[in-house]
Amino acid sequence: MALLPIVIYPDPRLEQVSEVITDINDELRTLVADMVETLYASDGVGLAAVQIGALKRIFVLDPTFAGGTKADPALVFINPEIVFTEGKIKEEEGCLSLPGVFIPVERFAKSRVRASNLAGETFELEGTGLLSRAFQHELDHLDGNLTIMKIGGIRRRLALRKLRTPEEE
Repeated sequence: MALLPIVIYPDPRLEQVSEVITDINDELRTLVADMVETLYASDGVGLAAVQIGALKRIFVLDPTFAGGTKADPALVFINPEIVFTEGKIKEEEGCLSLPGVFIPVERFAKSRVRASNLAGETFELEGTGLLSRAFQHELDHLDGNLTIMKIGGIRRRLALRKLRTPEEE
């Protein structure tokens, strides 16, 4: 496992669409292990592969946000898609790729994701609140979208003034 640097906005990789994963192999398992180590070291809720520079349709979530404990393995979502949504809620959201920036974002209050795990098995997980928000946030990353893109003009410029470099963290 390796602790990898987080890709920080405005790195152009963050605006690219990630590639569908067609093979679950040792290289992918190593990527997941690196993602999990990086996620925990960063105190984040979730981490998409693009945030460590890999344009792959995969994200990981800290299990404590899905009713688990730190002793549980991180949740791994390969080729995820949202299959159900309900309601709307607007709350502030942060992002490891936008350190120091918090933006109000409207998201579905409840959502269900279908994905594959590292064993290649398809599963679905439903969440509300922060878990639902994390599903949508990480899926946005896989599609090349960032929270900063959800606001425009002066609000975006003001938010970006708060952007910190990794050295300032």
